[in-house]
Amino acid sequence: MNKTIDIQAAVAIAAAEALAAKTQGTFGVGGVLLDGAGNVLQSMHNNVVRHGLVFDPTAHGERQLVDWYFAERAKGTPLPPPGELTIVTSLDPCCMCTGAILAAGFNVVVAAPDIKAGINYDGSATFTALPAPLQAQAGRSFCYPAVRGATEYARAPSGAAPRSFFIGKSIHEATQALCSLVFESTSAQVMQLLNAGDDVQRRDPATLPSEHAVVRALRRRYPDALTYRCAPHAPDAGLAPFLQAAMEQDLRDGGQGDAAALLDSFGNLLLCMPGKLSQSAIRTPFMECTRQYAQLRYELMAGAANTDPALQEEIKSYLGHPKHGTFVLAIGPDNSAASVMTLGAYGSTMEGALPENNPAQFQYVRPAMADEALLALCEAMPPLYRKLIRIRPCQVASQALIDALA
Repeated sequence: MNKTIDIQAAVAIAAAEALAAKTQGTFGVGGVLLDGAGNVLQSMHNNVVRHGLVFDPTAHGERQLVDWYFAERAKGTPLPPPGELTIVTSLDPCCMCTGAILAAGFNVVVAAPDIKAGINYDGSATFTALPAPLQAQAGRSFCYPAVRGATEYARAPSGAAPRSFFIGKSIHEATQALCSLVFESTSAQVMQLLNAGDDVQRRDPATLPSEHAVVRALRRRYPDALTYRCAPHAPDAGLAPFLQAAMEQDLRDGGQGDAAALLDSFGNLLLCMPGKLSQSAIRTPFMECTRQYAQLRYELMAGAANTDPALQEEIKSYLGHPKHGTFVLAIGPDNSAASVMTLGAYGSTMEGALPENNPAQFQYVRPAMADEALLALCEAMPPLYRKLIRIRPCQVASQALIDALA
């Protein structure tokens, strides 16, 4: 087991992971998980893109490290509690990763800033993008070490004090510059890839025979796929039984009785997922739903890439970018870390402006907070989320659906 008791050494590992991510063709971000003595437990990098295809929009380094920890613990691996562990990341965590880190209770050391999507986008370490109770938690657990030097990369320390096992508590400006530049050199290209495919004519998967590869793949992940349909972007009471079944499963799996459904641009139900909170503190229904859909598309497209390029184009036409469809949560966001993670993960899934004809892409049935408070929560998010994506969950229009889940 490697041991690192200097922040510089830990950031160098994160930077090496970021370089590996760049080589893979995904966002150049990496991270490393350390125990309370500086032992390296695991290191990971961004996996949003693999082999030139979107693999999982939530596969950021930090989120993966949190899930790795819970997966290892479920196997019986003896690991300290999250409060004794530190994630060192090459880039300021986005809202999804911040919510995941806070929900799980890890400490964080951050190398490079991210002025668009980072939780400390303004560099103040006041975390005004978070609800008030989470601002205090982030202030106690998010550390921005000093960067020594005289260039634009130098900075004074801010945020939480580094954990006591770190003997060296600063970052070399060359390493800081590397973390920044690796991300900047990949960001535009990956964003373009994530939003590609809008020129493909969308086709209705409900017209496909049951033995078609797309239908079989959907029903392997969700047996009720394509058995419900509503007007585009207008879920009605017919969705209630599917949400209720997932909500009951979510309760059995340690959740609060929530669920997340994905409808395509034709109004077909593709997925309706509970969370898996008994497996990991951050596997909420939305996280499960968006990941399952992305990985379904990836597996079909990757399989077709080697055998039948025409089939790959066909898959794209039947399984489009979710921004053209509708996500529906049974329970709307609140002030919790899990909701910050969900809103951030939604932003990572959209990764760009919503289509003008689909402003209500993100809907919920039962509100968990007043509409004004939810608007304020979204308006406080970093610039990527409030200015480009313009995240704004809204309640479903169908009173019958609301009544059915009351």
